Formats: sequence, structure tokens, C-alpha cells
Amino acid sequence: MSAATDMSALRFGQHLIKASAVFLRTELSFALVNRKPVLPGHVLVCPVRVVERFRDLRPEEVADLFKTVQRVANVVEQHFQATSLTIAIQDGPEAGQTVKHVHVHVLPRRTGDFQRNDSIYDELQKHDREDQETPDKWRTEEEMETEASYLRKHLDWAQP
Repeated sequence: MSAATDMSALRFGQHLIKASAVFLRTELSFALVNRKPVLPGHVLVCPVRVVERFRDLRPEEVADLFKTVQRVANVVEQHFQATSLTIAIQDGPEAGQTVKHVHVHVLPRRTGDFQRNDSIYDELQKHDREDQETPDKWRTEEEMETEASYLRKHLDWAQP
């Protein structure tokens, strides 16, 4: 299935994700831009079926999810001129999971993007909490749509 095929709205835990934020859809997975990225290019890859914990995914969902993560990661790394990637799953509330739907964080990394490299995990723990005291704002739908459109085009050009 092409990156632009079947881009209807999808459920992400308790949220309904607009098609404009989704940049890749396979039979069992989808990728979307993040409304509050830790770093530019921080995206999410999720199974289409709403599943709260990683252990509850079916084998074919795990395979498709990670094939999709690999494909997305390659394009994100290139597009955001990164030299490395952080790929992470927060599996359960004590691990920092705030949306009850398995999702894989894909973050492009560069030398010096954090003073302490592992600080990225601290940021993942708190970046999208509604009750946080930081003045950071959520991205607009237009900003998300622009990034998703660009990534969608790059995925269309990339090898499947």
C-alpha cells in the first residue's frame, strides 16, 4: 500500500487522529507526526488496532509495526539530517505511557541535541502531559499537516 493510500481518520487511544497528521498507513500500522515533539522530526508509529500494551499485539502486528518503524526511521533520519535515532516504546503508565495505545517513538538525533544523552528519556516522560507547567505549546494542525505532507512525499519516493 502506498504512503498516500487509505488516509482516513484513525483512533490513537482516546484520540481521533485526523488524516492530515498521518503520513503512512499499512494494513496493520500507521505513522503520524507528533503534536508536541521532543525534537524536530519526533514521530509516532502505531498499530491500527487499539492495543494498550505491547504484549497484547498479535505476531503479525509486531512484524508490521517494526517493518513500518524501520521504513519511517530511515526517512526521518534523512529528512531531518540526523546521525542517529532514538526508537522507544513506553509500555505502561510507570514507563511514561500517556496514551493507552501501543506506539513507537522515532526521534532523529544529532551530537549535542541534549547535554546528557539519556535526558531524552526524561523528556519523553513529560513532553505531552496536559498538566505540565512548561509554557510550550502544542503544534497547530497546519504545522502538523505540513510536516506529514512532506514526509508522505518522501515515503512515496523511498523504497518500501
